Amino acid sequence: QVQLVESGGGLVQSGGSLRLSCAASGPTFSTYVMGWFRQAPGKEREFVATISWSGRNTDYADSVKGRFTISRDNAKNTVYLQMNSLKPEDTAVYYCAATLYNGGPRVGDYKYWGQGTQVTVSS
Repeated sequence: QVQLVESGGGLVQSGGSLRLSCAASGPTFSTYVMGWFRQAPGKEREFVATISWSGRNTDYADSVKGRFTISRDNAKNTVYLQMNSLKPEDTAVYYCAATLYNGGPRVGDYKYWGQGTQVTVSS
């Protein structure tokens, strides 16, 4: 079992940047596929990005491609989400997620979830 704790959220102006971090507990972090999701008020939780256990393979939602970058440091048990050129529509609670199996864009693909960190982008 892995426990996930997100950090790095906050208030930023449109066009700004933030870097989210997700620290994972446990010695087997490098075996997990990791993902980032987000949920805006009144909306369903949606896929943002995913990264393979090695970090070689990544995938992004169309809405964030070219602006967001997912990465991981297995030595630090941490996955990151660098968010650039932020827009007001990026405002949401961002969640880190983990799975031992093939991670994908669906919420159901992931077994473990963090508590989330709020990102607010002002116009």
